[in-house]
Amino acid sequence: MRYGSEIAALKASLAGALAADDRLREMQPRLDALASDADLPTADLEELGRIASAHATASHALRGLVEEILRTMTDTRRGRVTSNE
Repeated sequence: MRYGSEIAALKASLAGALAADDRLREMQPRLDALASDADLPTADLEELGRIASAHATASHALRGLVEEILRTMTDTRRGRVTSNE
């Protein structure tokens, strides 16, 4: 069984998760530069919230895709007919 479309989806999903990770890393110097008694910049917190949400969503989608492919592979190996065949 070939998984061309699944592989393309995995690549795209992983790219999305990694892009969100890159954005988180871009925020790190700003947060590291804050003194422990400093006021938290609202704009930075809002941006961090958006990026964290995007990261969580992308990671969750990647995980779901992996689980679905594994389920499909298991069903195929057990001789069940799946929509990917």
